[in-house]
Amino acid sequence: MLELFLTNFLSPPVLFFFLGGLAVMVKSDLGIPSQISKFLSLYLLFAIGFKGGVALVDGQPTWLMGRTLAFAVALSALVPLILFQFAKHWFNRATAAAIAATYGSISAVTFIAATGYLDRFEIQWDGYMVAAMALMEAPAIIVGILLYYAGTTSTIRWKTVLHESALNGSVFLIMGSMLIGALTGQQGMHQVAPFVVDLFAGLLCLFLLDMGIRAYQELKSARQLFSLKEYGLMIVTALITPVIGATLATLGVMALGVGEGNGMLLIVLAASASYIAVPAAMRLAIPDAQINVYLPMSLAITFPFNLLVGIPIYHALANWAQ
Repeated sequence: MLELFLTNFLSPPVLFFFLGGLAVMVKSDLGIPSQISKFLSLYLLFAIGFKGGVALVDGQPTWLMGRTLAFAVALSALVPLILFQFAKHWFNRATAAAIAATYGSISAVTFIAATGYLDRFEIQWDGYMVAAMALMEAPAIIVGILLYYAGTTSTIRWKTVLHESALNGSVFLIMGSMLIGALTGQQGMHQVAPFVVDLFAGLLCLFLLDMGIRAYQELKSARQLFSLKEYGLMIVTALITPVIGATLATLGVMALGVGEGNGMLLIVLAASASYIAVPAAMRLAIPDAQINVYLPMSLAITFPFNLLVGIPIYHALANWAQ
């Protein structure tokens, strides 16, 4: 286990994330322009989606694939239902629903970091796990919104909800890239490999440098806005919720028999939290939710935790579940 932690911690992407955090702590003027940050995000989604599509077409659809995808969707709906029961005792109803949706949904960047970890250890994983990632975005958002509106007299704007949950940019790009990868196969991969494969690790480092800067800025801002008790409650909640998701996913991995690599990715997805798709949807659907609570929790606490120590733990859980 110690070797796994050291290998993960000493990987360039993780170290660049903490370099970004260090820049904030020492008040450096280091920063990545927003347009470049957006490009890096689009690139990573495109690259992982395309590679997943190529891997998907190289294999054959199986009952295991179907069961795994169904379990992933069910998990993204179940996790918010459980988390909301706890969060509503600590936060107002709107914020509790947003937290539930945040932790029921997923972090594409955590997933990408986990695939890089598996690739470093030469552990096989299947392309359909990219589809599992994309499919887990919308159900959590919808359940979170339903949990909020169940206790109010307000009318749900279904058109807005469905559009933001199922057609937000990250889901649309990764699903589209996966489809194109599946249609073009290895011939398509050969054409774009210098961009999709050779540059991937370097651009991931730059993206995580930017994420480190953003995460520590959010953490610093939250500390200034909330009392010590509220701040502590946010930290505890942000560290407990991944454990709940990972536990549920581990039980599913045991029942499904999906293998080490796929099992780890399922656990990673269940333990991660959205900081892109959910905030965009919550701003429209539940404007009363405190974004300065659930966004720092997912981006500044859960994301670094998963990146540094979570991924090796989830690998160990996947091994144990075999």
